[in-house]
Amino acid sequence: MFRLWLALGAIVMFLPAPALAAAAPRFVSGEQIMQWVTAYRLKPAPGRLPEAVRALADLGQLGDEESAAVHIGFIAGVLGDNQMKAAKLIGAMLPLPPDAQSTVIKAVAYSGLPNWRGILNDFVTRMPERRVLIDKLVTGGTPQLMAMRVEEGRTLDMLWGYYMATGSYQPVQRILSALPYSDDKNDLEKLVVGSMAKWTLASNAAKNQGLLELYKSESAVAPVKVSKPLKEVIDAVELAETGRIKKQALAAIDELKTKGPASRRTAAWGTELGATAIAVGCVVAGVTGHAELGIPCVVGGALTQAAGKVLTSDSWSAKALGFGGN
Repeated sequence: MFRLWLALGAIVMFLPAPALAAAAPRFVSGEQIMQWVTAYRLKPAPGRLPEAVRALADLGQLGDEESAAVHIGFIAGVLGDNQMKAAKLIGAMLPLPPDAQSTVIKAVAYSGLPNWRGILNDFVTRMPERRVLIDKLVTGGTPQLMAMRVEEGRTLDMLWGYYMATGSYQPVQRILSALPYSDDKNDLEKLVVGSMAKWTLASNAAKNQGLLELYKSESAVAPVKVSKPLKEVIDAVELAETGRIKKQALAAIDELKTKGPASRRTAAWGTELGATAIAVGCVVAGVTGHAELGIPCVVGGALTQAAGKVLTSDSWSAKALGFGGN
């Protein structure tokens, strides 16, 4: 699945953004929904969020926490940006299957809405199957999205989703804080998360001048452990060499996987990483304006499990991933 992450990005980086659709057709496919998500921050239409959520649920794309992470972040961003309409938008999403309800519930909790606990309590009677989850989130000191651990790949996915909904630089600044992990020599999981952060930052800035300007501003004030890899991102973007970031990531991951501690090579970890790779492929496609290339990120659990098996095999290398010496 790491192969999918890199391959998708390698394709989408060199394609122009699609034009905004003049009409608002009914959502009937994952491709249509992701095209709408892609254009959303350029032309916000919060009133269509309930329709999109229901369509995603009908397509079975909200049931898995890992592959739905981008959707969680996007829904959270739309709700957070529309505080006065949030309760009405949530009500219009229901009813939903229990697995899809969990995505909406987490999005509310991570939205930054000042009254998110009250909103969840108000809707618990309409989602009785998720009462335990709601009670846990409301009473358990749930961190807001901008305070969540970036060491977990799904946090990166949610942050990019939030950016796609709002255009806000705050989630991007949180992603920057994962950059030090791109140089980690001891922890394979952190190295992959850091590499994913570094590569998506480079790939997305290649098509977004505003992001590049943000990086330059942040690099001037960030600590060295952030500014060093960030300057490498800036350099790669300005020289049109974002592929270099990909090659460096593959080489570093291959080296650590070969020489690093075997304790990090577990099936459970591989499955989680596989799901993250699926979602990040979608994120890069969406942020750069080609969501139609990111559809594999939302096909569900079967592909996620297969990705885990690929990542935990001993043949996981640059050659096995299909990049060879390119």
